[in-house]
Amino acid sequence: MQNGASRFKDIASTVTKCSDRVLVERLKELEAEGLVDRETHADSSLIEYRLTDKGAALAPVLEAAHVWGDTWLSDEECE
Repeated sequence: MQNGASRFKDIASTVTKCSDRVLVERLKELEAEGLVDRETHADSSLIEYRLTDKGAALAPVLEAAHVWGDTWLSDEECE
């Protein structure tokens, strides 16, 4: 989503180990917190999600958490 709008199926294909139902719930939560915008196109059933400025501002925090996890957590601890 950092590269612009993404369709649900595209997000779902990159988020492994997450059911569609759970992903929908999380996207709704992110939307409610103002981190993600959900856009429904009137002329089709196409729905796209994009980060808001508030959501994009979290990128350095998430990157730091990812680096920390890669450094300190083994694969066994994550399961």
